[in-house]
Amino acid sequence: MSAGYILAIDQGTTSSRAILFDSDENIAGIAQKEFTQHFPEPGWVQHDALEIWESQLAVAREVLKHSGIPAAQVRSIGITNQRETTVVWDRYTGKPVAPAIVWQDRRTALFCHKLREEGHEPLFRERTGLILDAYFSGTKIRWILDNTPGARAAAEAGDLLFGTVDAWLIWKLTGGNVHATDASNASRTLLFNVHTLSWDEELCRILDIPMQMLPEVKDSAGDFGHTEEEWLGLSVPIGGVAGDQQAALFGQGCMEPGMAKNTYGTGCFMLMNTGEKPVPSTHGLLTTVAWKLNGKAAYALEGSVFIAGAAIQWLRDGLGIIRSAEDTESLARSVKDTAGVYFVPAFAGLGAPYWDMEARGLISGLTRGTTAAHIVRAALESLAYQTCDILRAMEKDAGMDMNTLKVDGGAARNDFLMQFQADVLQVLVSRPHNTETTALGAARLAGISAGMFRMEDFMKEGNFRSFRPVMSAGEAGAKYAGWQQAVRRSFHESSTDQAADQ
Repeated sequence: MSAGYILAIDQGTTSSRAILFDSDENIAGIAQKEFTQHFPEPGWVQHDALEIWESQLAVAREVLKHSGIPAAQVRSIGITNQRETTVVWDRYTGKPVAPAIVWQDRRTALFCHKLREEGHEPLFRERTGLILDAYFSGTKIRWILDNTPGARAAAEAGDLLFGTVDAWLIWKLTGGNVHATDASNASRTLLFNVHTLSWDEELCRILDIPMQMLPEVKDSAGDFGHTEEEWLGLSVPIGGVAGDQQAALFGQGCMEPGMAKNTYGTGCFMLMNTGEKPVPSTHGLLTTVAWKLNGKAAYALEGSVFIAGAAIQWLRDGLGIIRSAEDTESLARSVKDTAGVYFVPAFAGLGAPYWDMEARGLISGLTRGTTAAHIVRAALESLAYQTCDILRAMEKDAGMDMNTLKVDGGAARNDFLMQFQADVLQVLVSRPHNTETTALGAARLAGISAGMFRMEDFMKEGNFRSFRPVMSAGEAGAKYAGWQQAVRRSFHESSTDQAADQ
């Protein structure tokens, strides 16, 4: 490893962050800024792409200023991002033609149903590793083209560009000189063939998306251009890009097949490295590109929970029963259990393994004795239960039992949640001392391209805190059975039979 710093840009669903890592992977500075969430209609979630850009630039400048580290010492920039969120902009003016449609958004659910009824799902599943769901970018692009005046004609004329958030930031940072993404982000669009590692012409035709809108797909560690001097004071190379969950897998050191991690962020995402060949799922999971290095892809199985930390944010902003996420641990510990309360946070439908786009959230088991503390504890426990749903499906697909789960993300700092997670899973939960593994993964990729790091540097185990099950298997099973009953109550009627079979 050689000296210098890596600037990790961590563009999330609710905030933009910038983290400076030194050559020993120590954090030299962090800056963070929340940005506005827009909910114009039920099930719709939007962002202002320009606000994302402005907030991300602001924190990049702030972390350099407050750390006292000049941009000249930054060897490379790594970008990790909320995936699937869809930005379409004018290639000449650089202005978005519509609000960014966020990965949580459900407005294209009916269109996905229509595509399934027309028999397209097996083709999408086989080529992309994904299911036809409003979660992914492809149907969001189609919606923007069909519902923004003049957008389709402009796209067909080659005047519009599409990008997930990484591509949008690369384009802005390079002054419009580079329109590119990496294979991990491309694999989340419904348009990318994970076998050929290229955009799929037939899938684009089915979704009626002009291929000239799509960014160039590069290795996750490579040349993504240089920043314009005006942004950071001088030009800095962009050397690493990965979607947030794949970056966390890389940051956790899950380099070998069978290694898995779970990230507790706005959503909750578990990935298992499956090696050099994509593994198809028969239990409601996704097959995705983990990263691509030196022209070779590594693949992963993934289970996605739409609402995790967002449920805690709702307790704060929607109900007003907590002041901050940090309040949840003490409140949860103030009661011995949830008194029979279960909270199913299906605000945007249910993800893996149910995939019920029309499911809606509920709180069950309420009595006159229910308090805010019971609801807060049930909300925290819902993160663990949803993770358990995915782990059980992943074990079936992979044909192996998992004995350790690596964890990261904001909610992973909550000791109550991590202990309950170990209890309900009945496995060891391992948390690194540095939980900033998503940003670290992006920094590692950028460091590889800059010659600062080597892959073998990431094979060694770091410092972890372990949480071991203390609850009996019988008690854990009974609590999980109660969760499953609550989940069934949240199903949309037309989805009940199918989802109950998962």
